[in-house]
Amino acid sequence: MLALLRPLRILPFAEHYSLTRFCSAFVSRMRYLNMLKENDAACVSALQNGHIFLFHHLIPLLQRSDPGTFRSVALSYSEVQSVLHRSGSDGSLLKESILIGCSEQNQAQFCLDVGELDPAAVAKECKGTFIDLRKAFFLLAGAEAHLVAKAQALLRWHQINRFSGATGQLTHRNQAGSQRVCSSSSIVYYPKMSPVVIVLVSDGKRCLLGRQSSFPIGLYSALAGFCDMGETLEEAVSREVAEEVGLEVQNIIYSSSQHWPFPHSSFMLACHATVSSAHSQ
Repeated sequence: MLALLRPLRILPFAEHYSLTRFCSAFVSRMRYLNMLKENDAACVSALQNGHIFLFHHLIPLLQRSDPGTFRSVALSYSEVQSVLHRSGSDGSLLKESILIGCSEQNQAQFCLDVGELDPAAVAKECKGTFIDLRKAFFLLAGAEAHLVAKAQALLRWHQINRFSGATGQLTHRNQAGSQRVCSSSSIVYYPKMSPVVIVLVSDGKRCLLGRQSSFPIGLYSALAGFCDMGETLEEAVSREVAEEVGLEVQNIIYSSSQHWPFPHSSFMLACHATVSSAHSQ
């Protein structure tokens, strides 16, 4: 037992020394982003030197890069100012920009919904097109699709959380848009995601796919559904498969995860599972 406690005794001694530790570029970016979320003045400064991605009623602005492919449009602060002024806005809308990330060059990235402006005029000014996010997912590279999806989810969260669910009073966001605070009770609200499971079920030779009546002809999907309150990942997978197709799964293995912005902000957890061949006929 004394051997286990020995390292604890040297910690107070170490506090008197200035220790230097290497921080990776990723760690530096994350600390920079966290600082912008906590420091409104620093966030305003970062906005004036950052990149801004425009949306119109949650629809992202994209620009054609090659035939059949698009890219998100990263505009500077001055470029967005110009677009707003030419579209009849006084530019104050820029204060509604929301922090979404940071590039590898440590340039802060923001998003802004210009739903009060004429979309055709804005698109023309930016030499782009507003394209529904579901379609955009098939047109953008993976990293860009993730950034655009995150931006839309945050914009939507702010639009539907203008009032406190506890008091009914207005909430106010910080400059980064990382939280909202109730004006009367000081309750702090943070953006949330709903966990969703999606599972590819197999009997060793075949995979199970399903489809909804609303799907276009030829479209199938792995089974998916929202997690119920209090469920584990494994319990949600087992329940969803049982409800959907009447099968009992086994050997549930987690595969990967991603943010999924449909219908709102969801956290999709992908799994593999098997069923006994005796039960899969």
